[in-house]
Amino acid sequence: MDYLVNLSLLGPDPVLDQRLAETGVTVRRALAPEYELVTGWVRRTFSAGWAGETAVSFMRQPPACFLATRAGELVGFACHESIARGFFGPTGVDEAARGQGIGHALLLASLLDLKTMGYAYAIIGDVGPSEFYERTVGATPIPNSEPGIYAGLLKT
Repeated sequence: MDYLVNLSLLGPDPVLDQRLAETGVTVRRALAPEYELVTGWVRRTFSAGWAGETAVSFMRQPPACFLATRAGELVGFACHESIARGFFGPTGVDEAARGQGIGHALLLASLLDLKTMGYAYAIIGDVGPSEFYERTVGATPIPNSEPGIYAGLLKT
């Protein structure tokens, strides 16, 4: 099922930013020279499909991909405008770094970027952890959104 986020209700979260800073995590926009490193990491850590969507996000100018790093190492990513205009995702955090607010910060960075681009709402396609999205950004299910944009996706 797809979810909808009202972007007008979102703003920066200084408490979250401070929490990440205290743990040495930085969230920033990806840079073009990081393309191979990031898409390779996404492929190894998550899936080939997500790596493909991440590649598309790098083709945007500026890239529509945000990275979370700690001590020069990639620990998470979030993309938007990959599968369709106004869509958030894919996103993921390294298993060892979960539960620290990194996913929330990446989500917020991407959604605020969509808001800056002029969108009033964002769509989160084929939501997995719905409670996370409901709690962090007030996402709500979109009725009749199944099977959604991924219907008929080729799988090997």
